[in-house]
Amino acid sequence: MQSLKVLLVILACLPAWAMAESATSIVRKSDQQMRGDSSYAEATMRIVRPDWTRTMSMKSWTKGQDLSLVLVTAPAKDKGSASLKRYREMWNWLPSIERVVKIAPSMLGQSWMGSDFTNDDLINQSSIVVDYTHKMVGGEVFDNDASWVIDAIAKPNAPVVWSKVRLWVSKKTYLQRKVEFYDEFDDLINTMNTYDVKYMGGRQVASRMEMIPADKPGNKTEIITHQAQFNFPIKESFFSQSQMKSLRD
Repeated sequence: MQSLKVLLVILACLPAWAMAESATSIVRKSDQQMRGDSSYAEATMRIVRPDWTRTMSMKSWTKGQDLSLVLVTAPAKDKGSASLKRYREMWNWLPSIERVVKIAPSMLGQSWMGSDFTNDDLINQSSIVVDYTHKMVGGEVFDNDASWVIDAIAKPNAPVVWSKVRLWVSKKTYLQRKVEFYDEFDDLINTMNTYDVKYMGGRQVASRMEMIPADKPGNKTEIITHQAQFNFPIKESFFSQSQMKSLRD
């Protein structure tokens, strides 16, 4: 009984952050919540510009943090285009010219299929866990969802696009509700907001996300997720260049 009293006194004297969940743990759980041990999703991407709008349909698969594959299923002119990540290597398959293009680190910041999402955003998503250090900034409410605000700072020599990423992670679901992307000069480049949290595949998913560039008024890209599955068996061999080239809708 005496030892219990001593323990309670010690805990009472600790600062709040000492008993709180660490920023790195929250980011890791957030990544796990969004992708699980494996994931599959069907989605529509809508690229919005001041004078035109373009829509694409896509499917995506992931396994762990190191394997991902994205396939474009419509429109006809882009159908069959695919992007693959295997550990630290990434490729695009362009069926119109029957060519596989390796994505060098210098290409990670390039637009994916003409959208406001970069190769890094869509193919290299788990990088936020392994290539950044994490610091708790505070807490805010986004879309009526109380969230931790965490700064992710790129590790020296990490093969990433963004020098800093600020995340709003839901305290309830661990979903990333808002993300700001900063360059090496600490200038805001893009902001991603997520909405319409729904149950899909046995877990909560933010079914609509939008990426908005800071310096291009009227531009944005939306991704609407129609269905998702998680934690199913999928072989590592699925994530191969031959599979990337042979996938059909």
